[in-house]
Amino acid sequence: MIEIILLQLFVLILFAKIAAIVFEFVRLPPLVGEIVAGIIIGNTFIFDLLQLGTNIEVLSVLAEIGVIFLLFAIGLETPFSDLKRVGGTAILVAILGVIFPFIFGFLLIVSSGFPQIEALFIGAAMTATSIGITARVIKDMNIMNSIESKVIIGAAVIDDVLGLVILAMISGIASGGAMDIVDTVMVAALAVLFVVAVVFVGSGLLPKVRKQVHEFRTPTPVMRARRKISPLAVAIIVCFGLSAAASYFGLAAIVGAFLAGMVFAEFKDLFPIGEQFEAINEFLVPFFFLYIGISVNLSTFGGVAILALMITFVAIATKFIGCGLGAYRLGVKSAAIVGVGMAPRGEVGLIIASVGLTIGSISNDMFSIVVFMSLLTTLAAPLLLTYTFNWKMGRTARF
Repeated sequence: MIEIILLQLFVLILFAKIAAIVFEFVRLPPLVGEIVAGIIIGNTFIFDLLQLGTNIEVLSVLAEIGVIFLLFAIGLETPFSDLKRVGGTAILVAILGVIFPFIFGFLLIVSSGFPQIEALFIGAAMTATSIGITARVIKDMNIMNSIESKVIIGAAVIDDVLGLVILAMISGIASGGAMDIVDTVMVAALAVLFVVAVVFVGSGLLPKVRKQVHEFRTPTPVMRARRKISPLAVAIIVCFGLSAAASYFGLAAIVGAFLAGMVFAEFKDLFPIGEQFEAINEFLVPFFFLYIGISVNLSTFGGVAILALMITFVAIATKFIGCGLGAYRLGVKSAAIVGVGMAPRGEVGLIIASVGLTIGSISNDMFSIVVFMSLLTTLAAPLLLTYTFNWKMGRTARF
């Protein structure tokens, strides 16, 4: 067993790195290369040769840990004070970025002759932004400190909460014919309470703790003993702890990881762990994008290609318009950056669609459409984000 797993890891990481280097050489985002590498592996003889079908859980776990650490690293570059400065804009971006895709996605599916419940699930899948995709592009471009990046990250976290509310409502309608208002409100309230509690601790209490740590930095026997536990180990514990808590409250684990990173952002000058996480992420993060690619079954797209392309176009356009309007106060170029940065659906859209598939509310063909939409928005967003950032910074605007 261990021999085949080691072979899988060797081939997967080798393919990912080669693809990333090739795509970077032709001035395309490396993560797109990693996704394409996953598509090739998942749709050729390589998948069976590596026996990935029998050990896909291993790759799934590595992918989940990879995106958790990626969001933690992004959080390290986003102190609570920075996020508070763009809070109003991020909220507006998130709200408009949910309303526009949901309404137009629903209308498109209904007008195409599909049942309303399927249209509701497709509309819901179109609302959710995949923070992991955009976060990787932002990190690769080294633009984490830009105001647009902070708005995108903040809005994506809020997006997750709004997506949870919509999913809870639609699931209630699908399973019982009516939604349970009390349960929906309770789930949403717990999710909001979790985020608010972490933000409150981070913005209110941590600066005081930081001051105390700074004042008592003179080594003592007790402090020397405590240093046997490295800051990296403490960071990993907090990262996994808040990720688990976020899952418990119904949010994506990556939201908890991002908030954990923001906690340590308040102490990054005292505990510089960013470079250590960079080394870890160099290994783990590519598995997330490989897994997205491997999950794509190209053979299912033939019969639904036209509708899938239409949905993908609406998915990108509605996020661009809705989120762009929300960020319009930042200027036209910044609004365009935020609009395309919120476009990728990635794993979040797939999760919502999988719920509908599990309870029998959407068909396999419709699920394939969501996969297609998630894939294309995931591939398009890094290219468009690179283009719009170069446009704003006055560099040659190219993909």
